[in-house]
Amino acid sequence: MRHWKGLTAFLRHAGAPLDNNICEQALKRAVLHRKNAFFYKTMNGAQVGDLFMTLIHTCQLCGANSFDYLTELLRHAGELATHPAKWMPWNYREKLGKL
Repeated sequence: MRHWKGLTAFLRHAGAPLDNNICEQALKRAVLHRKNAFFYKTMNGAQVGDLFMTLIHTCQLCGANSFDYLTELLRHAGELATHPAKWMPWNYREKLGKL
């Protein structure tokens, strides 16, 4: 009874999820990447690996195919350098449609 208010908090907010699987999956990816990061040979390699893992996880969260996204970034490197905000994982498909 002491925890009733906390246990029933989701009932007071319409559309509140009943589980926290999204958070647990994100934490699991972060822990797995941390474990794999022990095998980087240099600090620069670790930073590059972190950058790519961040991009891949962001693609997964917004529903973009990470391989296609990274491929398009390489194909349009010049445009990416001039307008990086237009090449985010959640809006790069709009940019491709205009090309």
